[in-house]
Amino acid sequence: MTTPTRFQGISPTTLADLLGREQVMDIGIRPLWPTVPRVAGPAFTVRCAPGDNLMLHAAIHRAEPGAVIVVESGDLDYALAGGNVCAVAQRRGIAAFVVDGLIRDLAEVRETGFPVFARGVIPIPGTKAAVEPLNVPVRCGGVTVNPRDIVVADEEGIVVVPATRQEQTLLDAQAKEAKEAAESLNAWEAAHRARIDKILAEKGFTG
Repeated sequence: MTTPTRFQGISPTTLADLLGREQVMDIGIRPLWPTVPRVAGPAFTVRCAPGDNLMLHAAIHRAEPGAVIVVESGDLDYALAGGNVCAVAQRRGIAAFVVDGLIRDLAEVRETGFPVFARGVIPIPGTKAAVEPLNVPVRCGGVTVNPRDIVVADEEGIVVVPATRQEQTLLDAQAKEAKEAAESLNAWEAAHRARIDKILAEKGFTG
């Protein structure tokens, strides 16, 4: 079985080339502070009702160390978490939050260095009343995320590797990156120009 941390060395750009657009979250979910390190880990999925953050607060005490907590939010009007929630998650070894919603206390989160990928910040907290199941399929950033899918996130974007495709995807990604590393820029430029010129010629471009 593939160890999730082995994806730490794989760029989201490589994974996106292999998996396609449907496994890449939309650009609205982004790192909330500069130089967020790449994170990779199994998804622990959470769904929060509109205006409510109860289940994310429950999840930080239930997710295993190394997990990426992935949250489907019910709205963009209230914060799902703040500085203390992120600090406790970090202390428990959770790798990151990937949130289709908002957080607050960004300065505190930035100071502790806890990786958060979200749509933004708002100072208004949600309520804690609505119970939803944990670790069920959720939609986050336009991607369906299942428990134990591998989430790889950095400044380039967020890619979800389906649990059923982890081993082959890792092998393909490692092979792709090794091939690219062995190719000089001059060789890449020559092959690139030949490919582009061929496409242009096929389409009747003569400039």
